[in-house]
Amino acid sequence: MEPINKAEVEEIAVLARLRLDDAEVERLRGELTAILGYAEKLQSLDTEGVEPMTHAVPLDCPLRPDEVGPSLPADEALADAPQRVDDFFAVPRIIEVS
Repeated sequence: MEPINKAEVEEIAVLARLRLDDAEVERLRGELTAILGYAEKLQSLDTEGVEPMTHAVPLDCPLRPDEVGPSLPADEALADAPQRVDDFFAVPRIIEVS
C-alpha cells in the first residue's frame, strides 16, 4: 500500500473542518497510513461462513412501538433559534440545487 501524502491529509482536514499545522499533518500522515494498512490486512481474512454482526458482543436492543405523545408548541421550540422561517428552523444551505 502506498503511504498517504501531505495533500491527501490536507484535503481530509478541510473536509473535517480541521486546521492543522505542518507537524500535525506529518503525524496524521503516518497514523492514517497505518490505519489503512491495518484495514488492508483485514481484507485478506477469510470470512466465509462468518455471520455478519453489528456488535462484537451480543446486544439486546428492544424496540418500542411508536406512539404519539405531547410535544412543544412551535413558538416554544423555536424561541431560542438564531433564525427561523415561519414554524421552521432556518439553516444554511449545504447542498447546491442545480
